[in-house]
Amino acid sequence: MEEKWKANMEKVAFMKQFPGLAFSWEQVTGKTIESVTPLPSKPGYATLVFTDGSFLVAPPLDTQPKELGEGLNTARASLEPKHPEPYQEYDRLAKQDKDATRAARLGKIIGAIQNNLEQIPELKDRIRQLVKDWK
Repeated sequence: MEEKWKANMEKVAFMKQFPGLAFSWEQVTGKTIESVTPLPSKPGYATLVFTDGSFLVAPPLDTQPKELGEGLNTARASLEPKHPEPYQEYDRLAKQDKDATRAARLGKIIGAIQNNLEQIPELKDRIRQLVKDWK
């Protein structure tokens, strides 16, 4: 059993020092992908091999809306010159979403005030005082 453990540890140590293995996206910036080979045992994972012989094993792409939006925003300087029209549409839709979110919040606040005026009579006075303090 100890021999098996030792053999596995040696193999793992060697793999982690394999020539060309990259551990971060920054290490492969600017490199050209030569091939993408899916890992049969892990759907979505793949080995990306670059033309210079470097490689990395990558997890599945995450296209969740939050991360995708952040990706579009952080890579904007590189992507927008290549895709100006889609960025114009993205900006329009992002503004539309922001405006709709704002309107929905306002509606909820007004609705909450209207629904609670009877049960909380001092609410009117508190709102008047808030408005007076803002002036």
